[in-house]
Amino acid sequence: MNKKMRFLAVPALALGAVAMASSPALAADGSYSSTLGQLNGTTGTGTVTVDVTGDQAKVNLQVSGLAETFMDGPYPHVQHVHGEAMGTCPTPADDADGNGIVSTTEAADRYGNILTTLTTSGDTSPAAALNLELGGQGGSYTIERTITISDAQQKSLEAGTSVVVVHGLDPATAGVSEEVFSSPSDLDPELPLGATSPALCGTLVKGQMAAMPEGGADTGVATENSSTGMIALGGGLVLAAAAGGTFMVRRRAAHNA
Repeated sequence: MNKKMRFLAVPALALGAVAMASSPALAADGSYSSTLGQLNGTTGTGTVTVDVTGDQAKVNLQVSGLAETFMDGPYPHVQHVHGEAMGTCPTPADDADGNGIVSTTEAADRYGNILTTLTTSGDTSPAAALNLELGGQGGSYTIERTITISDAQQKSLEAGTSVVVVHGLDPATAGVSEEVFSSPSDLDPELPLGATSPALCGTLVKGQMAAMPEGGADTGVATENSSTGMIALGGGLVLAAAAGGTFMVRRRAAHNA
């Protein structure tokens, strides 16, 4: 390597490091969470966190106090991430037919289509939406797994319209007659309406610290923020590297003189 190439090598490496440091993260990357609210007479509770990196999402869903049994077995609760709509949960005013239950169809304008099915294992696509075997079982359970999410799901998270909905009402607290509860579901007529209607709901909100903050904590020391600080720091590294490279070249030249 000649003297000119030795002189340029270190600054070039420093510039490459600065370029990598300033590369933006994917827009949907970050941590999302929600405390799930109660619908249709539900007395249960739930929380959900979703940590996203690219198309990978680490999901932690915890629910308790839901209906426990169904036809002499554990009550199967299906849950989904909906999106591409208003990004909100329904209210009693959305009970269009006035039967006392806000069904999934009646709530669709609020929280939109199914983008991801939060199953206990296997398929997480909308195709698994009513797979009772892959749903949560019983009144209290946890789903914790890392899944691959679609482009549509990533865009919905970025737009703030992703809503987690847990389905399956407790007939003892739904506040409707057995006839209404057991009437054909709007999603699958072979299932009862109460079993497929939303019980818990919450909009996923991105954490404030999920993205690089505009400025650091107030320590009483003035600091540069964001990309400006990185550029300034990068410039300093380049200058320092260049100075070091110049010094080494000159020292070697003097030694060889």
